[in-house]
This record gives sequence, structure tokens and C-alpha cells, in this order.
Amino acid sequence: MNGEAWVGETHYQGHRVIVRRTKLHEPRPALFPDYRYHAFITDREGDATFLDVDHRRHAVVELAIRDLKEGSGLEHCPSGDFNANAAWAVLASIAHNLVRWVAALGLGFSGPLVAKTVRRKFITVPGRLTTSARRRHLHLPTNWPWATQWSNCFARLVKLQT
Repeated sequence: MNGEAWVGETHYQGHRVIVRRTKLHEPRPALFPDYRYHAFITDREGDATFLDVDHRRHAVVELAIRDLKEGSGLEHCPSGDFNANAAWAVLASIAHNLVRWVAALGLGFSGPLVAKTVRRKFITVPGRLTTSARRRHLHLPTNWPWATQWSNCFARLVKLQT
């Protein structure tokens, strides 16, 4: 056990229960450290560590599917027609990917990302875009907590355009 993460397994009726223990990061070393446990059941063959990594990789895919359903309009398909629903799914996927690209390129986010948070903090902001002397200016609310981060994002995205 390395102190950071530990993966163990046990067998039960042909299935395996794999448990991952991760030490929570605390500002100061604790006498009795806290751990977070995550368990899952599988019947797949393979090493417990490999199966744990594969399970966490799959969780990222599930997060993207949840984002598509919750925030990009995929929870309600507009029609009983297959072609209309297919077009709706394509447009929802494009909108979802654009939000993720803004977060990755403009805001510098990496790793798992909830698109709903990006929309709430950075896209649905009451602001004005003006042009003066061939320069673009973004006017944001005065007490908006993410104004500096969004201004930097806007500047990065404008640089990508030119």
C-alpha cells in the first residue's frame, strides 16, 4: 500500500467486488487520515487494478452522456420521426462539443468537466459585446465573480480566431 490509493478485491458467487481506497488530501497531516471508498461489482476477467482503471475511464463516458441528456436538450427528442430525432441529436452533440471546446481552449479546463457548470458561470452572463476603433470590448457586470477568468477566456478565443 502506497498511501495514495489501494485496490483490493473479493469473490462472491462468481462475481468480484473491487474496492478502491483513496486517501483524502488534507491541509495538515492528520493523526487518523480520512479515506474515500469506491466499490463496484464485475464478472470480467483481469487484474483488479486494470479493471479499476477501465471502470474510471468508463465513468468519464457516462458523465458526457449525462451532460448531453441534462444540458444539451437530448432528454426530450422533438418528434416521433426518426430523421428529426437524428438531426436533433446531431445538433445537441455539436452544442455540447462547442461548450467543451470553449472550456478546454478558452478556460484551460482539463479532465472531467460538467458542461452545465460552464454554461451557468460563463455562457449565460448578461454582458454586451461592443466594437470601437476596430477592437472588440466585452462589458461584464461589475460584481461578477468570474469576470477576470472570462475576460482571459475571451482574449484566448479571439487570438485563436486571428
